[in-house]
Amino acid sequence: MLVVETQKLYYENVYQRTFRAQVLSCEAEKEHWLVVLNRTAFFPEGGGQPGDRGVLDSVNVLDTKEKEGVVLHITNAPLSVGKLVTGGIDWPFRRMHMQEHSGEHILSGVLHRFFGVNNVGFHMGSACVTLDLDKPLDAHQIALGERLANEAVYQNLPIEIGYPSVQELETLDYRSKKELTGQVRIVTIPGYDVCACCGTHVARTGEIGMVKVLGFMHYKGGVRISMLCGSRALRDYGERLAAVTAVSGLLSAKPEAVADAVERLLQEKDALKQQVSTLQNDLLAGKAASMQPAANGLLCTFEEGLNPDALRHYSTLLVPKCARAAAVFSGEDGHFQYAVAGAEGIDVRAFGKEMNAALNGRGGGKPGLVQGNVQASRKEIEDWFAQHKED
Repeated sequence: MLVVETQKLYYENVYQRTFRAQVLSCEAEKEHWLVVLNRTAFFPEGGGQPGDRGVLDSVNVLDTKEKEGVVLHITNAPLSVGKLVTGGIDWPFRRMHMQEHSGEHILSGVLHRFFGVNNVGFHMGSACVTLDLDKPLDAHQIALGERLANEAVYQNLPIEIGYPSVQELETLDYRSKKELTGQVRIVTIPGYDVCACCGTHVARTGEIGMVKVLGFMHYKGGVRISMLCGSRALRDYGERLAAVTAVSGLLSAKPEAVADAVERLLQEKDALKQQVSTLQNDLLAGKAASMQPAANGLLCTFEEGLNPDALRHYSTLLVPKCARAAAVFSGEDGHFQYAVAGAEGIDVRAFGKEMNAALNGRGGGKPGLVQGNVQASRKEIEDWFAQHKED
């Protein structure tokens, strides 16, 4: 591959969407091609920001990466070396990343200034942007950071990009996740942040639209913040509003009262669940009392709608009706859950293993009770139990 450093048009004009360039090389790589141009407006993956996508003539650019100053365009078809092509970037995709990158800078800068935390990780994912900070923060601190970041958006401040000299860098207070050598690109948002960065940014903070924190979690001794900005934040808000409105209609509650309505519904559900459990236990106790003793020491019965807890409970209720073990199955033909309880002094673990081997099952437990599932029909289960006469 030709190693000729690519002219990076995205640094000369971040808003340039189309350009003309010459193909310097095109090499196959698995099912894709790596195309190198003499100049490009496609930003390559770097600094937590994904690479641009778009087209070169009629060929799709699926991703863009950089290696030793050379921008590699990953395409779905080859291009002839020496050909002049017209490139067009996917502008909504790029603008979204510009909004998010600039918004992340502001939030990181604010949290660094107020709480002394450092940005140690940053990633623009398909669902949201994640920001990793080296110290823990609480919900109030993060909410303050979000509020101040949006103040910067409202002020529509210019975002300044410069390349300070080595002497200027020595006296400049700026953020950076790693030690830097050579020419350093500094992105400044006056009054909010000064940071070394290779990514693309909007020209003014007003273009960010909004900065919205979605949530946070403790992560590696610090905190990981999930956030969105601009067009993706607006889309996310629309989706959440639609979901709340739908739930509001289902619960016949105002949107602002949905949480209280759901809490009441869950309380009612728990109360009904307890009532059902009590009635089910009474029913099972009655059935167990009326059950005839097992003639061969083994009792096998089927009961619809039992969860694992109820299976265990019913099998222990049936133990007095048998000399060896009581097995209860629940489910549908071909797939049953089971519980097997042993009579006093009986270890049913070996019995459970034998049953699992014969009935394509899985499970285990303690000496007095085993539980699991089998892939067998009711007839196959009943026939297997019928063959196990008491020794």
